[in-house]
Amino acid sequence: MTLSLNLASLNAFVTAYSQSDLFGKLIFLGLITLSIVCWIVLLHKIWLVRQVRKFSMAFRENFEEKKELLFNVDINDFPYSGIKEISNPFKEIFSSLKDKTLEILNKNLFFASQKTSQNQPQVYLSRTDLELIESHALTIISIESKKLDKNLFVLATVITLSPFLGLLGTVWGILITFAELHSGGSASSNSVILGGLSTALTTTVLGLLIAIPALIAYNYLKNSTKTFSSDMEDFLYELLSNVEIQYRKVDFNE
Repeated sequence: MTLSLNLASLNAFVTAYSQSDLFGKLIFLGLITLSIVCWIVLLHKIWLVRQVRKFSMAFRENFEEKKELLFNVDINDFPYSGIKEISNPFKEIFSSLKDKTLEILNKNLFFASQKTSQNQPQVYLSRTDLELIESHALTIISIESKKLDKNLFVLATVITLSPFLGLLGTVWGILITFAELHSGGSASSNSVILGGLSTALTTTVLGLLIAIPALIAYNYLKNSTKTFSSDMEDFLYELLSNVEIQYRKVDFNE
């Protein structure tokens, strides 16, 4: 029963396409192209976001076991995808924070060694140093968030364009129908009238069938990337708290 309904629906679309005029066929082809592009981007982005989350969560779980020795952690020991397109934002955040912190500590060590006779004076991070590290890491989060949002504009475009293209087909089909009726509807023009009506109805349905999944996927992906950006910030502040505990000099006059 379901198979026969699906075949009947497919046959209705094929019939509507075959009965439409040249401009109507172009509208059909435009809608089909939008549908193909939409599903390619949709499926690829959902797969990509899930893979990024998977490897980032694996990184965090492994990191929790080694975070007591923060800067002795070797990021090469953590799982990675092996696919360049699948980034690991948590790994990038940790790596950038580690590099920037060590850079500032080395700078502080250099200036401290100029002021003291000790061979290896103790060095600390000031509040300004911590703010600089945080600012640098937030830039990395912004970059990684943009990577996750890449190509989402395609879905946003499909959401807007496909109903309008379907509406154009609707108006064009009705226009063809009224033009034939106005010309005096002969037996030969009945097929043109039916073709105009089928074009009007079918393009409307196609436009909605394309826009609805695109809208659902777009909202899902935007919410996923927003949530993941929040997770990245949580991870950053967890790292910063560990850095502050280990390297910030306590000022009792504060």
